[in-house]
Amino acid sequence: MELAYNLVLIVHFIGLASVVGGFLVQMRSAEKGVNPAMWHGALTQLVTGVILVGLAEMQDWDVDHAKIGVKLALTVVITVLAFIGRKKPLPQTAFWGIIGGASIVNIIIAVLW
Repeated sequence: MELAYNLVLIVHFIGLASVVGGFLVQMRSAEKGVNPAMWHGALTQLVTGVILVGLAEMQDWDVDHAKIGVKLALTVVITVLAFIGRKKPLPQTAFWGIIGGASIVNIIIAVLW
């Protein structure tokens, strides 16, 4: 079961790289917006995050539910904004900024909490 957890964790990190990479690649762009990498990365993070918590609960590992709740709320906001933003015309500086900022906050919570 630990192998399954670690494999899902790797996919979770790939989703994280997709969201943050999609954000960072547009830093110098005049027309910032939600790109497919951000949308797909957000979905990947949401799905794999839920799976990771389920796998941890199955193993009776100590899970900090408050931390998971905050991270889930941020991830849902990121995913909803990416879903809405992917259909809107450029520029989408507000969507882009909130998605990028919330993703970085999510990383900080994951590491420091």
